Amino acid sequence: MVPAKAPFSNYRFYEPEAGEIRIDDIPLASVSIEELRGCVSVLFQSPVRFNSTAADNVRFGDLQHGDDESVRLAAAIAGAEEIISGLSLGFQTRLGKQFSEGVELSTGEWQRVAIARAFLRHAPIILLDEPTSAMDPWAEIRWAEQFRRFAQGRMAVLVTHRFTTAMFADVIHVMTQGRIVESGTHDDLLALSGLYAEGWANQKHEAYVPSKKTGWAR
Repeated sequence: MVPAKAPFSNYRFYEPEAGEIRIDDIPLASVSIEELRGCVSVLFQSPVRFNSTAADNVRFGDLQHGDDESVRLAAAIAGAEEIISGLSLGFQTRLGKQFSEGVELSTGEWQRVAIARAFLRHAPIILLDEPTSAMDPWAEIRWAEQFRRFAQGRMAVLVTHRFTTAMFADVIHVMTQGRIVESGTHDDLLALSGLYAEGWANQKHEAYVPSKKTGWAR
């Protein structure tokens, strides 16, 4: 990132109330809004649903580089290709209720399409908010494995309440009341026997959880 030559624009969502945010030791307040947004790909918890074709719903992530091959690759990485290929016109199927022939996807399917849109944008920083919240456990582990490969060489910040997603992170930060109270790998945090370990034990009793050696186990 290159520090901005002019005062920073006022179009950011929020300003820190104290301190500052730095990336590569550069304060964000000194970076132009255009460059900052060009470096970041964001996936919100409630994905945007564009009333357009399935291909366009992925392509809108990066119109400049959204050729058909790139769109299909992003959909495959996100686990959306199988969903889209099963539609009547495949990637050319119109999505949304605005069209009389439009197809409405489930929440989980829309989430996969939105993930593909975020993947298409080859940004060095990826921000994801609860990306697996609508996935079943089997789909979640497949997605997590694909995402780790896709995110190699990039900075990925993933917000989640699902320990079965968090466990794949290189570094996990446990937050409570707005503060980081524990940090480390999945195994590190289990060894601490703190909040993370307690939450992991609770979720493990409620659902199937992944084992890195044997796959899914109760």
